[in-house]
Amino acid sequence: MTAVLTNLFDGVAYGMLLFVLACGLAVTLGLMNFINLAHGAFAMTGGYVCAVLVNQFGWPFFAALPLAFISSAVVGVVLERLLYRHLYTRSHLDQVLFSIGLVFMSVAAVDYITGSQRVFIKLPSVLEGQFDVFGVGVGRYRLMIVVICGLLTAALQLVLARTRFGSRLRAAVDDPRAASGLGINVPQVFAFTFAFGCGLAGLGGALSAEVLGLDPYFPLKFMIYFLIVVTVGGSSSITGPFLASLLLGIGDVAGKYYVPKMGPFVIYTLMIVILIWRPNGLFGRTATR
Repeated sequence: MTAVLTNLFDGVAYGMLLFVLACGLAVTLGLMNFINLAHGAFAMTGGYVCAVLVNQFGWPFFAALPLAFISSAVVGVVLERLLYRHLYTRSHLDQVLFSIGLVFMSVAAVDYITGSQRVFIKLPSVLEGQFDVFGVGVGRYRLMIVVICGLLTAALQLVLARTRFGSRLRAAVDDPRAASGLGINVPQVFAFTFAFGCGLAGLGGALSAEVLGLDPYFPLKFMIYFLIVVTVGGSSSITGPFLASLLLGIGDVAGKYYVPKMGPFVIYTLMIVILIWRPNGLFGRTATR
């Protein structure tokens, strides 16, 4: 029972990390109807910014996390203004081809600048090791991930569902012309939303560097995980990807622990079963356009 609870906690922590990494894609795909397969490149940006600040400049880990968010958001808003905004009205195929091209460009650029070696971030001593709670081993770093990701999830849900900005974003996506007629600056709303999604990816990349490792091929290795989270959860809300992340995180950790020879296949089996049962995802809805 102790091993089961430990694996459950690790699975929840992994799932929360997947959600922070993928929720930016859920926002751009589900709320903006834009397929951005280069989402992992922004996560990699935040991870490397955090690694450089902590490992080379001696910044405290918690001080580097906001910079990881801001740097990825800045890169995102620059690319959105220069490149992405021209593809909002283009076909999904054009969006996929464009964003996958950015992935390969980012991989080549980072590999040229930093090399192909794996990078880990030096953690403060307070986050190292674990402690026992009724015999269950709780890793300090994973507990921090659960707390931070839980707060981010609640804040994101509140902003999208209960604020004026969330209403403006939904209006801008549903009918941009009508939203503009009502005085909503649609390009500005899209730019801010895209930058915020990129910032969340960067924060997730910084948090995941210790768990997943960081190298130039990060966007390619974990692209499928981001897509699985959004596909299984459904792209019409944030609740779906959040629950899908928890389910897939727990399933992946349990599979690798109990059936290590076929552990990596567990997450794909879960995806197939769920999509056969709910083709539009757990909280998906039939597309209207």
